[in-house]
Amino acid sequence: MSYSPTNFPVLKNDLILRVSRGEKTERVPIWIMRQAGRYLPEFHTVRKQHSFFEICRTPELACELTLQPIDRYGSLLDASIIFSDILVIPQALGLEVTMVEGRGPVFPAPLVTPADMERLTKDVNVDEALGYVYQAITLTRHKLDGRVPLYGFIGAPWTLMAYMIEGGGSKTLSKAKSWLWKHPDATHELLQRITDVAVTFLVGQVRAGAQMLQVFDSWAGELSPHDFKIYSLPYIKQIATKVKQQLKEQGLEQVPMTIFAKGAWFALEDLVDIGYEVVSLDWTIDPEYARKVTKGKVVLQGNMDPSVLYGGDDAIRETATRMVKAFGGHQHIGNLGHGVLPTVDPEALKVYLETVQKVSAEISK
Repeated sequence: MSYSPTNFPVLKNDLILRVSRGEKTERVPIWIMRQAGRYLPEFHTVRKQHSFFEICRTPELACELTLQPIDRYGSLLDASIIFSDILVIPQALGLEVTMVEGRGPVFPAPLVTPADMERLTKDVNVDEALGYVYQAITLTRHKLDGRVPLYGFIGAPWTLMAYMIEGGGSKTLSKAKSWLWKHPDATHELLQRITDVAVTFLVGQVRAGAQMLQVFDSWAGELSPHDFKIYSLPYIKQIATKVKQQLKEQGLEQVPMTIFAKGAWFALEDLVDIGYEVVSLDWTIDPEYARKVTKGKVVLQGNMDPSVLYGGDDAIRETATRMVKAFGGHQHIGNLGHGVLPTVDPEALKVYLETVQKVSAEISK
């Protein structure tokens, strides 16, 4: 049965949308990065039978995994995020990416010199290349039955470029960074090509039914403040500007957008004025400092260290309580400071979710 990106079920929990618009709410909404993933036993049941990217490319499977945490935690979660991966954009650009057990993503033939950019697809038909993500979003919106809103997402241009050059994860990003200085023109050309695909892809996700969008700049903090302003900031700003512009031109709903520049604490002031309603924080940023710097201009998301989930119930409750109070209980979306780690006990995450809800409801009274 195929579903149309129209006549979606009525939304029953719009808490996260209201907070994102700056409205006062009865408590802090909460969701978790990588909430559909490897810490869940039900995820592993599906994963045993299918490769990672096979799941991403099969709308029914992507939908099933997206719903797993919503089914498990019920009213403790206020949003879902489509099961996909930031590296689908490099795939759409023509690079092969495989997910290797114990290593993560691997590019068998990464970009080594600017001449390798000739291997990239020039004019990407984004809707064709990534249509499976749209189908998964549409299907999931219907299957969610209005329980919570659905996030779509992408990886930021600098982060994707780094993966495409490094050929996978890296502790130093020395290959990607050396490009910035050796090949500045090729760097900006590549970043722009990724940006153009990203904009079209995000607009397509909204058309398919995404109600919020997040941009993950996972390696933002690997850049110096100077280089961040040159190689990341202009492109993530362009994404927010152009997505909003194209949504307006196409008569689509303006959805809240979130930027998560992990490690880029130095850029917090810059991130406030580039068109995103929500700025997500990692655990190295003090909430009170973030509130002071952002001056209430954006909603803040985050930011407990995911490793606290290994610390036992008392540590989880204590840290989560301190976090909620530090953010002040308003203009805040509860989350971790990065994705939930693969060996976390799902019950530990439940304690975190319950604590954020309880403490924020008490503050909001």
